[in-house]
Amino acid sequence: MERKEFLKRTFSALGIAAISPMVGACTTTDTVEPDATTGTTTGSCTTTSDETDGPFPTKSPASLVATDIRSDRQGTPLTVKITVQNKNASCAALAGALVDIWHCDAAGNYSEYGGTGMQSTNFQSVHFLRGRQTTDATGLVTFTSIYPGWYSGRAVHIHVHVYNSSGKSLKISQIAFPEDISKVVFAQGVYASHGQADTTNARDNVFSDGVTTNISTITGSTAAGYVLTWNMVVEA
Repeated sequence: MERKEFLKRTFSALGIAAISPMVGACTTTDTVEPDATTGTTTGSCTTTSDETDGPFPTKSPASLVATDIRSDRQGTPLTVKITVQNKNASCAALAGALVDIWHCDAAGNYSEYGGTGMQSTNFQSVHFLRGRQTTDATGLVTFTSIYPGWYSGRAVHIHVHVYNSSGKSLKISQIAFPEDISKVVFAQGVYASHGQADTTNARDNVFSDGVTTNISTITGSTAAGYVLTWNMVVEA
């Protein structure tokens, strides 16, 4: 099954009933929101929308505890800073949470998979661009990675799965990217041969509920590298 067909079937299977709770979650607000860099709180916070972890979830995340998840993958440097907040504690920073992330490389390929119709290149025996970290006292985790590429039918994204300190799953979601920055990145370096992404955030089936709680803030440049900051609000 091709990736694009998988996404269409997943979206179809969810249906309106599945989408409604996610939209509802996006409208639940509180009184504080943390800064993704420092863990301090200002403004209001909104429960992060749930998104699919497929079709290439990490198979054994507990074995991939790492800050630098690049392995041998080449691309524009990206520092990923994620702050996790607890909606059930007035959106205070959630310390001790386990945060898994994974994303594709510059050519749109995932590690741990391949050799099938969904991904022809076989990377089943390697684990690049996958990692786990534990949030600090400010709810922050930091990963060293590369700017993700793209594959047909999906906007640029990073998968995130958060568990509490006991290993209970709290939320699976995805980070969305500002399209103007992605266009700059994809016009240069190892990305250029793959071209520009064929799917926008607005046309992405997974982000059909909008990207209000998914969109990241990115600063930097292709020369110096980029820093991504993003807040993830869970109910712990």
